[in-house]
Amino acid sequence: MDAAHFAADLLEKIGVAVGGSGPADIHIHDDRFYKRVIRDRELGLGEAYQEGWWTANRLDEFLAVAQETNLADHVKPSPALLKLALQSRFGNRQDEKKAKKNAQAHYDIGNDLFERMLDKRMIYTCAYWRDADNLDAAQEAKLDLICRKLGLKPGMRLLDIGCGWGGFAQFAASRYDVQVTGISPAIEQVTLARENTIGLPVTILQEDYREMEGEFDRITSIGMMEHVGPRNLGTFFETCDRLLVDDGMMLHHTIGSNEWKTHTDPWFDKYIFPGGVLPSLGQISRAAEKVWSIEDVHNFGPDYDRTLMAWHANISDRWDEIPHYEDHFKRTWEYYLLGSAAGFRVRALQLFQVVFTKAKQRHPVYDAIR
Repeated sequence: MDAAHFAADLLEKIGVAVGGSGPADIHIHDDRFYKRVIRDRELGLGEAYQEGWWTANRLDEFLAVAQETNLADHVKPSPALLKLALQSRFGNRQDEKKAKKNAQAHYDIGNDLFERMLDKRMIYTCAYWRDADNLDAAQEAKLDLICRKLGLKPGMRLLDIGCGWGGFAQFAASRYDVQVTGISPAIEQVTLARENTIGLPVTILQEDYREMEGEFDRITSIGMMEHVGPRNLGTFFETCDRLLVDDGMMLHHTIGSNEWKTHTDPWFDKYIFPGGVLPSLGQISRAAEKVWSIEDVHNFGPDYDRTLMAWHANISDRWDEIPHYEDHFKRTWEYYLLGSAAGFRVRALQLFQVVFTKAKQRHPVYDAIR
C-alpha cells in the first residue's frame, strides 16, 4: 500500500475525511503531504502544515481528534525521531547555557507579537475563567488566585522565577504591597518587564534560577517549570530550598503531562519551545520528596483551551499590524496555538498549580483556595 492510501485509510478509521465538510475534515493541497507524514509522524504533520500542504476546516478539532485517537501511534517513528528522543533522555538540553538559548529562541521573537496576542498585562500562561468572561478579567483572576494561595502580606519578599514581561510582579507589588524580584534569561522580556514595573518595589534581573542568591518569604514560578527539564528538577527544587525561608511557601504553575516523559513532541521542540518538557505530577513529587510538603494541587487544564483560543482570536485579528511576520511563521503560530488548545480539550495536557511548604517544619494547616 502506498503512502497516500495508507494515510487515507488511517484517517478514515479515526473519522476524518479528506475533502469533507466536517469540522475535523482536512484538505490536501500537495500530494507530498502523505510521504512526509508517514515518514516523520507528528513532526511531518506540523511541517507539512507550515508549508501549506494541507488545511483543516477547523484545525483545532482535527488535532483534537488526532490526539484522542492516538493517531501518531499508528505510524512507526523514523530514525531521526528516535535519535531526538535518545538525545533528550541521555543529554541535558536545559543546562545553564542551553536554557538561556532555549528561552531566547521563543520569548525574544518580538514583543510586538505578544503585545497583540495577550491580555493588557501580557500574561503568557493559562487564565482562570471560573468567574470571568473576558481574557483581561480571567488573567487578573489567575494572578489574584496565586497571591491568595501564597498568603501574601505587605512587606513580604517574593521571588518570581521566569517573570515574563513583569505582569505578575506588577500585580503583586501594587495590589499586595510586596517586594518582588523577578528573573528571566530572555533579554526582551527583562527590558519590557523593567519598563512595566517602574515606580514599584520590583527588581527585574536577567538571570538563570541556578544563579540566584538571596532569601525570600515566597517563591513562585508561573509557566516556567516546563523549561526546567526532567534532569534538572532536583536542582530546581534544591535551589528553591536554598532561597526560601524555613516558614515560607511556594507555588508552581505549570503545564503538566499525564505520563512521565524525558522528551516532548518533536515539532514543538524544533519550532516552538526548544528543550521544553512537560513534567508529570509523578516527576514533580519525586523531585520534591523529602524536602518539600505538597499542600495543594489544583488542576484547571480546560481553562487553557479557552485561553489559547482567545490568544488565537486576538492575533488572527491583528496580523495585518505586524506584516513582517510572513505566512510561514503565521501558519507555524496557528498550528502551535490550536494544537495546544486541542491537547487541553481532550485532557492530554493538564494545568497544575502546586503549593509547597518545607517538610519537617511547623506550618499552620493549609486552607486550599479556589
